[in-house]
Amino acid sequence: MMLFRDLLHLTTSTFSAYRLRSFLNGLGIAIGIAAVILLTSIGEGLHQFVLSEFTQFGTNIIGIQPGKTQTHGASVGAISSVKPITIEDAEALRRLPFVEHVTPIAQGNAEVRANGKSRRTTVYGVGADFPRAFHLTVKVGAFLPDEEPSQARPFVVLGSKVRQELYGDANPLGSYLRVGGQRYRVIGVMAPKGQVLGFDLDDTVYLPAARALELFNRVGLVEIDLTYQPSANLDKLQEQIRGVLTARHGREDYTVIPQEKALEVLGSVLDVITFAVGALGAISLVVGGVGILTIMTMAVAERTGEIGLLRALGARQQQVLILFLGEAMLLSAAGGLAGLALGIGIAQGLHWAFPAMPVQTPLLFAVLAECSAVAIGLLAGVMPARRAAQMDPVEALRTE
Repeated sequence: MMLFRDLLHLTTSTFSAYRLRSFLNGLGIAIGIAAVILLTSIGEGLHQFVLSEFTQFGTNIIGIQPGKTQTHGASVGAISSVKPITIEDAEALRRLPFVEHVTPIAQGNAEVRANGKSRRTTVYGVGADFPRAFHLTVKVGAFLPDEEPSQARPFVVLGSKVRQELYGDANPLGSYLRVGGQRYRVIGVMAPKGQVLGFDLDDTVYLPAARALELFNRVGLVEIDLTYQPSANLDKLQEQIRGVLTARHGREDYTVIPQEKALEVLGSVLDVITFAVGALGAISLVVGGVGILTIMTMAVAERTGEIGLLRALGARQQQVLILFLGEAMLLSAAGGLAGLALGIGIAQGLHWAFPAMPVQTPLLFAVLAECSAVAIGLLAGVMPARRAAQMDPVEALRTE
């Protein structure tokens, strides 16, 4: 009868006795695991990057856009709208319970001039709540005051890049610049924010929403953004928003988009993408499993005499089966660990070479990949191990 320590010794001793074969066994699994880890690291990094971009302004945000969305996709805009969304609509929504901040948004592009310099930049027409609603900081001066829209004074707040381009290190507060030919007084400069979803928030200027509508000769806003208290019931709040706007417009000619629900859908889509790229990399694991099956079959043929000797010395069929299955599983586990190290190393190397590439290795996928490697090794080793266990000892010794 074979003792457990003898079984373990025989299983591990084959690694040094058949180094090339053991290396090839583990290599196929290592490549498969590395492919899975690399692809899922990039996929998960992209997942986290996109979600962080959307959530950096908070998640308790509801956007109201003109036009009623009839099918999946973006809002059809003002074309199908009976009435445009106005600053007065935003003021009406401000009175709803649990609402913290309401920001009317008008957006366009215009030339700004100051100190004999000019540049074309993005112009945002917003309300006084804008920095509080989106967690932005005024570095110098103050943001736009809370005034009646019809009496909004010609004030402007600069993004950090516009300030640097037009004023350099000089203090712009109190100076005048022209936006689209109209004269505005600088009352503040925003702290640097960088790019968000491709939009450079530093290369912008902020005007009162009413002034921006006048500048761009528009009647309606691009959007109204509303932030609400975390304790609010989202469904009830949406119904209240629809009640107010429908009463003002006469029909539901607008689209209410809660960011919380949009993030749930986006997260589900990104999860599917991450899983899909991981499954694509798992094809390499299947190839590695086929390699193990082939090489283990050859190993059984090479070790026929050894198998016969073990059986003649009293080893049971079950022990011979465990011997070869253990060899396949240990090789797969070792190859899996090597693949994990290789995949994580390549992923971090890519991130180091290309810092803009988001890379994050999910622990769950790493554990699943290693478990999959062991399982594939087990499945691939079953047929050769059964063949070895079912050999007749006399016939096996005869081949020696």
